[in-house]
Amino acid sequence: MELVIKWLKLGKIFAPEKHILPNNCSEFAQSPQVLIKKDRVRIYFSTRVKDNVGKYLSHVAYVDFNKELSSILDVSTHTVIELGGLGCFDEHGIFPFNVFDDGDKILAYTSGWNRKVSVLVDSSIGFAVSYNGGYSFEKHGTGPILSSSLHEPFLVADAFVSKYEGIYHMWYIFGTKWKKFSAAGNPERIYKIAHATSKDKINWKRDGQPIIADKLNEDECQALPSVFYHKGMYHMYFCYRQADGFRENKEKSYRIGYAVSEDLVSWKRDDNLAGIDVSENGWDSQMQCYPHVFDLDGKVYMLYNGNSFGRYGFGLAMLDN
Repeated sequence: MELVIKWLKLGKIFAPEKHILPNNCSEFAQSPQVLIKKDRVRIYFSTRVKDNVGKYLSHVAYVDFNKELSSILDVSTHTVIELGGLGCFDEHGIFPFNVFDDGDKILAYTSGWNRKVSVLVDSSIGFAVSYNGGYSFEKHGTGPILSSSLHEPFLVADAFVSKYEGIYHMWYIFGTKWKKFSAAGNPERIYKIAHATSKDKINWKRDGQPIIADKLNEDECQALPSVFYHKGMYHMYFCYRQADGFRENKEKSYRIGYAVSEDLVSWKRDDNLAGIDVSENGWDSQMQCYPHVFDLDGKVYMLYNGNSFGRYGFGLAMLDN
């Protein structure tokens, strides 16, 4: 039987400009990711504030919904996790922020970024722990647990962690190159999705190999993998775009991609099966990005951002079984 996937869009459910956010942030609600609690669904996201020289800093915030995802119960106004100190990998922001309930405590895998001179940014993956149910997080040291290496030279980020049969699995991205498409333009980053495993959540085994085939061209950018098990298969949603012109041309901007696996290692990509695409008009008509899939009370949901990389909030879709 041919696999048929269809997502029912439930609309935009959170707009950052309507709320008081921590650290004086007022724009963006990027990369929404879920922590399911007994009485609510907590959705973490990255928001932004401009510093004293007019450049953005990314901070983590959260919004609590009821278990039906129909009404907002609370929005954080406190600092969820501190940014890094002078010269640290997360000095200028944390985006995205992946949470993982490990039973006795809540873990977080952070994508910390810092500004560069010859290129815009670099990034690494950090680790933090919450001892108060996800209200706030303490960093596991000041440095990253996954950073640039021999075969992953820069832009290590976008961790998504799950546990299967006693082994922790991480899907993440790494940069393959920076490329200039015009003499006057800034260099643009190119990055791919990879996979790592761990027995202790901190030390990871990786091989620096892309696991998702390119669809557009060799310069395709792939970001934010989200993996879940459903009906005997492992499913991955992610977003992808052209490396150049994506800010101005909606045809080159982010779309949601899909791949399936039987063993968590080999993935078959088929975006035609994704079951979701941009709308004809409205908040997600120009792009869809940063998907996060989760199971709640027997239903499968997807959070995702729309136009302008999540400047105006995030929306929700439900898998039509």
